[in-house]
Amino acid sequence: MKIGIVAVSSRFARERAEAIHAWFERQFPTGEVTCAIHPNSFGKSGHFAGTDQERADAFVEFANDPRIDHIWFARGGYGSCRIAEAVMPRLTEAARKKRYLGYSDVGSMLAILYKAGFSVAHGPMASDGVRNDPTGFRSLNWLRKGVSEGLEPSLATDPRPAVAFNLTVLDQLLGTSLEPDLTGHILMLEDVSEAAYRIDRMMFHLTSQPSIRRVAGIRAGRFTDVTPNEPDFGMTAEEIVQHWCERSGIPYLGPADIAHDRNNKVVPFGPR
Repeated sequence: MKIGIVAVSSRFARERAEAIHAWFERQFPTGEVTCAIHPNSFGKSGHFAGTDQERADAFVEFANDPRIDHIWFARGGYGSCRIAEAVMPRLTEAARKKRYLGYSDVGSMLAILYKAGFSVAHGPMASDGVRNDPTGFRSLNWLRKGVSEGLEPSLATDPRPAVAFNLTVLDQLLGTSLEPDLTGHILMLEDVSEAAYRIDRMMFHLTSQPSIRRVAGIRAGRFTDVTPNEPDFGMTAEEIVQHWCERSGIPYLGPADIAHDRNNKVVPFGPR
C-alpha cells in the first residue's frame, strides 16, 4: 500500500518530510506500507506551499493517481480554502476510491470532499503522526482499513452520522460553496490559540445559522492554548460552547476527544 502525502496549505519543511520517510521505514521495514510525498509540498509562495495553482495541481495529481491508495494531508496552517473549489471538477473515479485524512485548515478540503460523497476523516496529519507512534498508527490504521481503534470514543455508542471541524475553519465556510449539509449530524468542534472572546463570537455566529441548527447536537473538543483575556472572560471554552447550544436550541452532547494535540482521535465523516 502506498500513502500519498501532499501539502495543500502552508509551507512544508524538508526536515519534516525526512522524518516521515524515516518513520515509515522504521515501522514497515519490509515495505508493506510506503509513502510518497509530493515534491510541490516543498514549494514556496509567500505563506503557502507553492502558488494556488501549484498546490491544486499537486493534490489533483496524487488524488487521481491509481498507484496511490489514500491521501494523508501533510500539515495545516492556512490555504486549502483557496484551492478546494477549483480541484473538484478535475477529480476522477480513482480519486473517489481513496480515503482522505487531516484536520485544522484542511477542514476546507474535507468539507467539500464530503459534500461530494468522498470518504474523509478528521484526524492527525502526517506531520503530527511521526512525532508520536500511537498518533501515527491511529491515523494510518484508518487510512489503511477504514476502521481504527483510535476513533473518537463517543462514536462507539452513538450511531448517528458525525463530523468534526476546527471551529474557526467551519465558521468561515458557512454560506460558501464548500459547506456540506450537516443535517442530523453530530458536530464536534475544536480549536487552538484563540482567545475566549473569539470562541464566543464564533459560536454566536455558528449557532445562529439555520444550517447549523439542523445538526443533531454539538460536542466540544479541546480548545488548546487559549490566549490570555484581560479581564478574564469568566467561562471556559467548553462552557462557551454549551452556552450557545442552549441559547440556540441545539443539543449539547458533552466533550469530544479531538484537539490540536497528540491525543487527537479520528472522526470519520458520515454514517458508520
